[in-house]
Amino acid sequence: MFNKRTKIKELLSIEPDGREVTVMGWVRSFRNNQFIAVNDGSTHQNLQVVVSLGLLNDETLKRITAGASLKVTGEMVASLGKGQKVELKANTVEILGDCDPEKYPLQLKNRPTLEYLRENAHLRFRTNTFGAVFRVRHSIAYAIHKFFNDKGFVYIHTPIISASDAEGAGEMFRVTTLPFDKTPRNDDGSVNFKEDFFGKSTNLTVSGQLEAELGATAFSDVYTFGPTFRAENSNTTRHLAEFWMIEPEMAFYDIEDNMDLAEEFIKYIIQYAIDHNREDLELLAQRLIEEEKQLPQDKRSELGLIEKLEFVLNNSFERITYTEAIDILLNSNHYKKKKFQYEVKWGIDLQSEHERYLVEKHFKKPVIVTGYPAAIKAFYMRMNEDGKTVAAMDILAPGIGEIVGGSQREERYNKLIERMAAMHVPVEEMQWYLDIRRFGSVPHSGFGLGFERMVQFVTGMTNIRDVIPFARTPKNCEF
Repeated sequence: MFNKRTKIKELLSIEPDGREVTVMGWVRSFRNNQFIAVNDGSTHQNLQVVVSLGLLNDETLKRITAGASLKVTGEMVASLGKGQKVELKANTVEILGDCDPEKYPLQLKNRPTLEYLRENAHLRFRTNTFGAVFRVRHSIAYAIHKFFNDKGFVYIHTPIISASDAEGAGEMFRVTTLPFDKTPRNDDGSVNFKEDFFGKSTNLTVSGQLEAELGATAFSDVYTFGPTFRAENSNTTRHLAEFWMIEPEMAFYDIEDNMDLAEEFIKYIIQYAIDHNREDLELLAQRLIEEEKQLPQDKRSELGLIEKLEFVLNNSFERITYTEAIDILLNSNHYKKKKFQYEVKWGIDLQSEHERYLVEKHFKKPVIVTGYPAAIKAFYMRMNEDGKTVAAMDILAPGIGEIVGGSQREERYNKLIERMAAMHVPVEEMQWYLDIRRFGSVPHSGFGLGFERMVQFVTGMTNIRDVIPFARTPKNCEF
């Protein structure tokens, strides 16, 4: 069998007892025609392969270059060098794939920048930083499914193609099979979507929430975990056009239950990453320290990456109302010294700078803000008794700002009809959604967690494009 091999992560933990093993991986470096650093992606650490002089001919030695792939069989022996207790004394070395050192973009001597690696995203998995990031991303994805499965939630696959705009934002990617050069038109010049594949206007989903609500009114507790799309022309370190969302919906939950679950969920994810990816997090923590050395002292993180994660685990999230948040901002020295770029007053949608001030400067920990003005929130959020605010909640995290958005949903049929009319949501097209308020309606709640922002928070990466394999952003759809 060709693929009878042992992964390097496992080999680095065994005793140097002379056992024969086979390793396959890629060359990171080759020194003195004798020492090969091999990596197979199971860990950021390399296994040192020792090639005895005379074992390989000159032609083979020339082919062992950074990026080349090898199959090595040999004996696990004690290492004489520093850094690891074992090494592989090679008996046979087979080159599986050559790599031209003159053309290979990842040369150790050049230490490529993150921007350079974004341009070569198809190869960046092979670097220590991105190997660590995507191993952590995998663990977090697994932890999400485990968390909800262990609580008895049902995983619902909601549509990628949708005819509704759950957020009412209108920033959607159109899905159509109509020809661009001969688009059918109505008499008034508008597009005749009756000629389209679905017979109506459709788009890539911005959220699976509305469909998940349907599931919650049958299974009680459900969640979605899938891609969502926003055609928002935002070239920032926090936005993507294609990203993944986790959206649980729970029947018989009010806003307090919703907040409790969201806080427990975030802490569970962080704890899982610390327990299962400590080595990767330590590497990323050191990377963050090196990155922040370029920043002024007042711009550097007060806590290291792992210390920040443990701090979040060990402290309850601060809970304040939107009105209290505005008061804190208005009374801050930051506001008085005109350091905020965007205005602060009751009724605004909090900007990232406001959110980060609350969590990083004022409370110095994650914050849950509730009771937002109805005018700036979606139609499905439950109206509070004051008639001005809704039972919404956003969780704000250090370094990122909003990481979770959720609410208690409006379960009262007449109230929802009024809200839809006020926000110009077409009632006739949403009868399926209204039906769950007509047939056994119950109080229910849910939230959405941006997966990439969660990965950003756990890994300490400052640009969201560095925590998704292939970023989709304005004017960028490579690979």
